[in-house]
Amino acid sequence: MKKPNLAVDIGGIKLKNPVMVASGTFGYGREFSPFFDVNRLGAVITKGLSLRPTHGNPPPRTVETCGGMINSIGLENVGFEAFVERKLPFLQSLDTAVILNIYAQSTEEYGELAQRIDTLSGIAAIEVNISCPNVKEGGMAFGTDPTAAFKVTKKVKAKTKLPIIVKLSPNVTDIVAIAQSVEEAGADAVSLINTISAMAVDIETRKPKLANIIGGLSGPAIKPIALRMVWNTVKALCIPVIGIGGIMNTTDALEFLIVGATAVQVGTANLVNPKASVEIVEGLETYLEKHNISDISEIVGSLKET
Repeated sequence: MKKPNLAVDIGGIKLKNPVMVASGTFGYGREFSPFFDVNRLGAVITKGLSLRPTHGNPPPRTVETCGGMINSIGLENVGFEAFVERKLPFLQSLDTAVILNIYAQSTEEYGELAQRIDTLSGIAAIEVNISCPNVKEGGMAFGTDPTAAFKVTKKVKAKTKLPIIVKLSPNVTDIVAIAQSVEEAGADAVSLINTISAMAVDIETRKPKLANIIGGLSGPAIKPIALRMVWNTVKALCIPVIGIGGIMNTTDALEFLIVGATAVQVGTANLVNPKASVEIVEGLETYLEKHNISDISEIVGSLKET
C-alpha cells in the first residue's frame, strides 16, 4: 500500500503534515534540532516576536500543576532586529514551513511588525497573537473584544502579503464571536486555544507561586475545553481551524482532527518530551495505514455526532 498522504493546506500554506509546534514551546527551532530532524514537522512556529526586545516577567515564571503547568514568561524575546540577525538564518535553512508568531501593544505596532516581516524571505505565514494587553485601550486584551480583534487582523492583512493565522484566547465569554470577527477581517485561518488564566498558591508561605501571580494554564488539563472550543469554532467558520491545547500524543491530535481541525499545534508536550511532535507525525501515519485511509483529509471533520 502506498504511504498515506499527510499534507494539508492552511489558508494557502502548504504543509507536509498537520503537526506544528506551538509558539513559546519550541524556541526558534534550533533548540530542538539536536533531538530530531525539524524538517519532519509540518511547520515550526517561533517564539512570540515583538518589534523591540522584551525581558518578560520576573521569576519564578513556571509552576507545575495537576495535569499541566502554569507559566508567566511574559513573552520574553530578542526583538525583531536581533531575530533577523541571529535567529532567522537557521529558520531559512529549514525545509519546512516557518511561521512567525507576533504580538504588539497597539494596532499600529502590529501593522509595522507585519510590514517588516513581509520583506523577509523564507517565511510561510504570520500567526498573530491577540492575547496581549492593548495599552491604548485601557489594558484590555485584543483577543477579548470582537471589534479590537477585527481591527488588528485588518491592519496586519493590509501590511503583508503573507497568510495570516490569528491565535485566539479562551479567556472570553464567546470564542466563536471573536473567531467570526477575525474571519470577517480577512484572517486566512485561526488557531485555538491559547492558555487559560490561572494561579497557584504556596500554602506554607501563603504567597502566589508565580511572581506575576497570574499565569497561563496549559497541558492535558485543558484539552477537553480546547477540544470543545475547536469543535464549536469549526462549525461557525469557513476558514481552517488549527487545534491547540493539551496535545501530548497521537490520540490527542486525532481527536482535534476528527472534530474538524485541519492541523494541530503541540505545545507543553515539547517540554516533557522533546520528540513529542515528531512522534505524533509518525503516529498519524501509522493510524492511517492501520485503518486503510489514504489521505488525512478523510479524518478531518469526521466526527459522528449521532
